[in-house]
Amino acid sequence: MHDDRILVEARLKRVLEERIRPAVYPESVPLDVAVWHAPGEPVAVAEGLAADVEPIETGTRWGAPWGTSWFRVTGTVPLAWAGRTVEALLDLGFDENMPGFQCEGLVYRPDGTPVKGLNPRNQWVRIGAPVEGGEEVRLHIEAASNPVILDYHPFLPTQLGDKETAGSEPQYRLERMDLAVFDETVWQLVMDLEVLGELMAELPVESARRYDVLRAVERALDALDLQDIGGTADAARERLTEVLSAPAAASAHRISAVGHAHIDSAWLWPLRETVRKVARTTSNMTALLEDDPDFVFAMSQAQQWAWVKEHRPEVWARVKKAVADGRFVPAGGMWVEADTNMPGSEAMARQFVFGKRFFLDEFGMENDEAWLPDTFGFAAGLPQIIKAAGSKWLLTQKISWSQINKFPHHTFQWEGIDGTRIFTHFPPVDTYNCSMKGSEIAHAAANFKDKGVARHSLAPTGWGDGGGGTTREMVAKAARLRDLEGSATVVWETPREFFTKAAAEYPDAPVWVGELYLELHRATLTSQAGTKQGNRRSEHLLREAELWAATAAVRTGLPYPHEDLDRIWKTVLLHQFHDILPGSSIAWVHREARATYRRVAEELGEIIGNAQRALAGEGTTRLLFNATPHTRDGVPAGGAGTPRSGGEVALASRAQGGYVLDNGRLRVEVDGRGLVVSAYDLTAEREAVAPGNAANLLQIHPDFPNMWDAWDVDEFYRNTVTDLVDVDEVAPGEDGVSVRIVRSFGASKVVQVLSLAPDAPRLDIDTEVDWHETEKFLKLAFPLDVHAERYASETQFGHFYRPTHTNTSWDAAKFEACNHRFVHIEEPGWGVALVNDATYGHDVTRTVRDEDGGTTTIVRVSLLRAPRFPDPETDQGVHRFRHAMVPGGGIGDAVREGWRINLPQRRLTGAREVAPLIGVDEDAVVVTAVKLADDGTGDVIVRCHEAHGGRTRATLTAGFDVASVAVVDLLERPLHGGAAPSRDGNRISLRLRPFELVTLRLRRV
Repeated sequence: MHDDRILVEARLKRVLEERIRPAVYPESVPLDVAVWHAPGEPVAVAEGLAADVEPIETGTRWGAPWGTSWFRVTGTVPLAWAGRTVEALLDLGFDENMPGFQCEGLVYRPDGTPVKGLNPRNQWVRIGAPVEGGEEVRLHIEAASNPVILDYHPFLPTQLGDKETAGSEPQYRLERMDLAVFDETVWQLVMDLEVLGELMAELPVESARRYDVLRAVERALDALDLQDIGGTADAARERLTEVLSAPAAASAHRISAVGHAHIDSAWLWPLRETVRKVARTTSNMTALLEDDPDFVFAMSQAQQWAWVKEHRPEVWARVKKAVADGRFVPAGGMWVEADTNMPGSEAMARQFVFGKRFFLDEFGMENDEAWLPDTFGFAAGLPQIIKAAGSKWLLTQKISWSQINKFPHHTFQWEGIDGTRIFTHFPPVDTYNCSMKGSEIAHAAANFKDKGVARHSLAPTGWGDGGGGTTREMVAKAARLRDLEGSATVVWETPREFFTKAAAEYPDAPVWVGELYLELHRATLTSQAGTKQGNRRSEHLLREAELWAATAAVRTGLPYPHEDLDRIWKTVLLHQFHDILPGSSIAWVHREARATYRRVAEELGEIIGNAQRALAGEGTTRLLFNATPHTRDGVPAGGAGTPRSGGEVALASRAQGGYVLDNGRLRVEVDGRGLVVSAYDLTAEREAVAPGNAANLLQIHPDFPNMWDAWDVDEFYRNTVTDLVDVDEVAPGEDGVSVRIVRSFGASKVVQVLSLAPDAPRLDIDTEVDWHETEKFLKLAFPLDVHAERYASETQFGHFYRPTHTNTSWDAAKFEACNHRFVHIEEPGWGVALVNDATYGHDVTRTVRDEDGGTTTIVRVSLLRAPRFPDPETDQGVHRFRHAMVPGGGIGDAVREGWRINLPQRRLTGAREVAPLIGVDEDAVVVTAVKLADDGTGDVIVRCHEAHGGRTRATLTAGFDVASVAVVDLLERPLHGGAAPSRDGNRISLRLRPFELVTLRLRRV
C-alpha cells in the first residue's frame, strides 16, 4: 500500500496541476485596461476614479516603488455565456508568495463602492452568477506597487525600504486581465481532492482509513476524462462522497477556526500603506461573510478599525453591518498588537484603555481576551494589567518559535508578578496564518500538549502579516473538515466561544509563573535606538503632561487638554506596535517615527509649560517641578518648591593616572583608560567594582545572526569580543568636577562624561556615540563584587527576578533580556542598581575569581547594533545614553533612581510653590498616573502600585476636598464587589499586596 500511495499522490498532483485547476476557468476573453499613475502619495478614491487614464497592455511593466496606479478595466460579457458564472481575473503581476509582501489592489465599482482586495491568493471578482450575457463590465483598481522587501534566502540589504531611496524603476509586469467562466463543479472537485490528498498524507501508513481515501481518490481520477474535465467533474465528485461523509471519531481533537488576517500596523511597509491594507482585507472579509453563513472573522487592533472609519467610510459601513450581525468580531481589546516587553506601566495599561473603549463606543462590545499572536514574548507584569482592564483570557502563538525549549503547555493559567492568573492559549497549529491544509490540522492535533485532559484548540485562519485574510478555499476546506474521519473536527467560532469552551473543560489547567520569554528575536530590545528613546521619552512626557495639567485644572481652572492628550496617547501607543518599537521595520517607518516623537515632545512640552506657568504664577522665585513619585532635592513628589542646596563634589588627580571623584558618600576612581576601577560606598565601607576588573567598559562584538538581522542576536556572538580600552582623552569635564572621556574605534567615536551628584550615592554616566559600524553589537559592562543567584529587572508595575546562572537550558536561553528603568543585584543588606533613561536590552552573567574565590556578577547594557536588514542604515549617527550606577542601595533605591533619571528636573521662576495634588506617605507605593477622568466629569484618577515586592500600608492625601472615592478598573469604571477604601476627609488609607495595582477615582466636592 505504501507504493500505491506514492503513485496515487504523484498522479493526483499532476492531474490537479495540469488539468483540473486550469479547468476551473475553461473559457476567457481579455478585458481592456487603462491606467493612471498617481504622481505622489495615494489620492482620495474620488480623485483616482476620475483621473484621465491611458491604455496599457498586459505584459507592460508598471509601478515605481511605493507608487499607486489606478487601473480601469472594461469589457462585455459574451452573449454565449448566458446562464453561467462569470468572474474577472485580475493579476497585477503577482508571484506565488504570501499576500501582503508585494503589489496589492482594491477593486471599486464606478460609483466608488469597494468590491474586494486583490492579492496573489485572491485574484477574482465575481461579475454574475448567473450572467445574462451582454453585461458591460467596468471596474477600477487602486493598485499599490509596494516593493518586495523580504526574500528569505538570503536577507539582502536594500534601499527599497524608504521611498526617499527606492528609486523609480517599475516593479511589476501586468499579467492576466480577463473575463472568465467559473466552473463551480470543477472548483468543488479541486477542494474535495485537496482535502483528501492532504488527509491521506497525514494518516498512519497502515490505517484502513488511509486505504479507503487512497482508493476513493484513485476511483475519482479514473472517472475523469482529461479532455473533458468540466463534463466529468460531477462523476468524479460522486466517487468521493462516501469518504467525505464518514464522520470523525468522538474523541477527535476539536479545532475552533477563527477567520483572521494578522496585519502588522507597520513592518515592511509604512503606516500609510497599512491603512490601505486594512481596507483591502476588510473588503474581502465582508464579502466572504456574505457568501458563507458559517464563517466568522475576528480583527484586532482598534487603531486599524479607526483607520477604516476615518479613511474608508464606504468600507466602514459594511464592517459595521457585519459586526451587528455578529460575524465580524472585534478582538483583543488593545489599541495595537503591541510589544509587551518594553512599553512602560501606564502605556501598557492605556493600550487596553483605548482599545477597549473604542470597541465599547463604536459597537457596545467588550473583549474578554487579549489577542497577541505575533508579539515577541510577554512581560511578567501583563496578567495583572489584562485583569485590571476587565479581561480574563490571552491568546498568542509566537512562543512556538522558541529555538531551544519547547513550552510544555498549549492551554494553561499564566501567573504574573502579583499572583494574578490569566487563562492562556497557544494554538498548537503553530501559525497565525492557518490555511486549512491537512498538514496544519494534523499537526495541531498531534502537537497539542494538553491532550488527555483537554481537546479544544484554536486556529487563526487566513493570510496575515501583510493582510489578505481568509479565502473561499479555506472556507471550503473547513466545511469538509467539520466532521471528517481521520481528522480533527473544525468549526468556525468566535474567540469568546472558543475560550468559554476551553476554560470550562480545563478548570484545573497547569500554572506557569513569570514571564513568557521568547527564545528568539532578542535583539529587538536594542535595534533602532532612536525609536526606543522616542518611546521612553514620550511615556514620561505624557506622565508629566497629565500630572501638571490635572493639577492646574483643579488649582487654577486651566482647561484640561483632553482631546490633545487623547490624540497623543494614541500616537505613542501606535508606535509601540510589535514591529515599530522593537526596531524591526523598514527605514521609512523609523524615519517617520523619529519625526513623530519630535512632534510629540514639542506638543507635550507646550502642555507641560502652560500648566506649570499657570501653577507657578508670575514671579522671581526659583522653583523645581518634581514629576517623580518620590521626594527630590527637598521637593515633594508631584509638587514644586525651592530646591535645597546639595553638598560638594570634589575632583582630584589619581596617583596612578586618571581621576578621583568624591562627594562624601561615594568615591569613584577613573583610571588613565577612562575605566571605573573603584566605586566605593563610603557609608557601608564596601567596594562595588569586582577586584581586578573595571566598570564603564565598552565592549564590541561581531553581530551576524543566522537569520532575521534586526530581530536576532545569537549566543555565539559572545565568542568574539573586543574591549574598547584605547583612549583619545581623559580630562576634567567643563564643570571642573566631572571626567570627560573620548574614544575612537572603527569608524565611530564615543564621548562620555562621568559625574557624581551632590550628596547622592550615584555615579552618572552620559555616553554619546557617533556610530558608524556595520553588523556590530556595542555593550557597556559593569563587573560587580556582588554574590547573587538572581537579579531584579523592572517591568510593568513592579519587577521580576531572573537567575544569574545557567543551571538549565531555560536559564541559559535568556542570554539577552529586557528591563525598564533598572536592574538590581543584591546581597542581603547591600546591592547595586544600574538605571537607564532609554535602553532595554541587557545581559547578566557571573564568574568565580581564581584569586579569592569570590563571585563577580557582570551586568552589561546593550547600547547599539548595526544590522543591515530591513534598514541598511540602522542606528547610523549620533546617540546619547544616560545611565547611573548606584552602589549600596536596596530595591527601593533602584525604583527611585530609575524614576529620577527618566524625569529630569524642570526649573521655572514663579510666585509660589505648588503643593502636590496627590501625596503618598510610603515610598513603596508608586503613583504612576494622576489625571482627570476620561469622561470629562472632572474626577481625579490616581493609579498606584506597590513597587518593592512586599505588603504595605500607605495613606494617600488629596490636595483638594474629596466627596467620594472608589476603586475602579483601568477604564475608570467601579469594580463590583470591591470594598471602598477607608477615608478620613481627604486622607485615604490603602493596604497593598506585593506589586498590587490600584486605580482610584476621587470625586471632588
